[in-house]
Amino acid sequence: MAEEAIEQVWPQYGRELQNVEVVVADEPPPETLREMGMTPPETLYGLYDGVPLNERGWDYGNALPDVISIFRGPIVRDCADEDEIVQEVSYTIVHEFAHYVGMTEEEIQEIEDRFWYGDDGEGDDDGP
Repeated sequence: MAEEAIEQVWPQYGRELQNVEVVVADEPPPETLREMGMTPPETLYGLYDGVPLNERGWDYGNALPDVISIFRGPIVRDCADEDEIVQEVSYTIVHEFAHYVGMTEEEIQEIEDRFWYGDDGEGDDDGP
């Protein structure tokens, strides 16, 4: 299922990723959750680990690949069916890609609210 989601997202964003590996793991590491101040039932669907593009200087190079991790367990537990899993993995990859290009969590949340979840920031939920 993760592979299907990656295939959906890759044509649009994959060519922009340089020196980035996408991996699928069962669960986020407990120490990572602790470091982020998360306690159960809080969890992660994905995580970007690396140097964002906007922080790379002229001397950036010869570095190990950045890693976008997708955590299978939390996604499968929270999604109702396979279609929802594929959609959530796609959203998660795009979310982590946004960290790769240097966006903050707040900036990403604003975009997600506006374009994915339909909150246009104008206070009405009636649509366009």
